[in-house]
Amino acid sequence: MSEIERLKTGIPELDKILQGGIPRGFLVAAVGEPGTGKTIFSLHFIGQGLKEGQAGVYVTTEESRESIIRQAKQFKFDFEKYMEEKKLIIIDALMKPQDRWSLKSLDIDDLKNKIIEAKKELGYEHARLVIDSMSAFWLSAPATARAQSYILKKIVYSWKFTTVATSQYAITTSAAFGFGIEHIADAIIRFRRSVKKGVLKRYLLVEKCRQTDHSLNMWEIVIIDGVGMRLVRPTWLREEDISLPQDVQKRIRRIERMKEKELP
Repeated sequence: MSEIERLKTGIPELDKILQGGIPRGFLVAAVGEPGTGKTIFSLHFIGQGLKEGQAGVYVTTEESRESIIRQAKQFKFDFEKYMEEKKLIIIDALMKPQDRWSLKSLDIDDLKNKIIEAKKELGYEHARLVIDSMSAFWLSAPATARAQSYILKKIVYSWKFTTVATSQYAITTSAAFGFGIEHIADAIIRFRRSVKKGVLKRYLLVEKCRQTDHSLNMWEIVIIDGVGMRLVRPTWLREEDISLPQDVQKRIRRIERMKEKELP
């Protein structure tokens, strides 16, 4: 059997627990609550590809193009330079500037068409793609999320992308908003957070990665100015140590049972 080609994420410790990186052509779901590190992980992924000569497309729905550029610069990624060299395209779906690389609406068909247009502009070789986040495209029609995500996966694969797609989880329940992208993902990286003794802690867990003997441990992560994301150590925290308080969980389960009774 041929050796699997793996792409470095730009986070050395993460690459190590993924046997060298993400298999080429995969769609990776980076999921978790706001503020857990999904966007910074995405910046590393695109930035590492640019360093290695791979073109990149970054779709931003929750920050402006300028904000992404500034944040990347904070971690020593010069996205402006790569944009000028026509190796990186940032598609702005938040501010909707009046230029070619923007989305006028959060419509999944517009997204697919714009991604294909960007790929044609960059060339037909393998490239990296980030969609940050997919959750924004399900807001108006959540029932279509599952079907649309299958179509999206076919497109990014056929156009030779390795993709990171982020998905927001609710702060109140630590769960996805209805259908997410996990069901079609080749890999799932779960980001979490917890406050311990008054200090915010962030964690990462590789929940799934096909064709990979990955770590099953949850890892504490830190975000360092000028460096970016680093994995510090595996943690032996139990699930309940970073989950919602028991009384909150009970209320949520009670509401869910009530909703089920209302169904015909």
